[in-house]
Amino acid sequence: MSGEKPGLTHIDAAGEAHMVDVSDKTETVRIATAEGHIKMAPETLALIRQGNAKKGDVIGTARLAGIMAAKRTADLIPLCHPLMLTKVTVEIGEDAALPGLRVTATAKLTGKTGVEMEALTAVSVACLTIYDMAKAADKAMEIGGVRLLEKSGGKSGDFRHPEAK
Repeated sequence: MSGEKPGLTHIDAAGEAHMVDVSDKTETVRIATAEGHIKMAPETLALIRQGNAKKGDVIGTARLAGIMAAKRTADLIPLCHPLMLTKVTVEIGEDAALPGLRVTATAKLTGKTGVEMEALTAVSVACLTIYDMAKAADKAMEIGGVRLLEKSGGKSGDFRHPEAK
């Protein structure tokens, strides 16, 4: 990035929110990866692992919910552009250190605007789905750590979170 200071792109000179005009931007391959986690009691994690949650396959349903959410981001976040995503992946794995589940989502397209919000939305909704499906066993679950890990493509170039592994 050059020495220019980044501003709020969705705020115009009058301080009003607006949708950014991307019509003059160049189409590039854009990829973004986000992560988050949901902490829970070890017993709840075991219940999910064993497939014994009352509502069914927690991880499979959360993965599908995350993918669907990425595709609907523009319906949820007011100033996001509707995008033709070419790929969305949601990975959910156990993290004994939490204890709980860690969710990672990647969104990809060739277009004029980035996919960071789609990746972040996928992670958030996947975590919320896990909570919904397991709340009968553990209402004290905690969602956290939702952040952009990395992104590539576009005018602003590449980004990697300083704490990303």
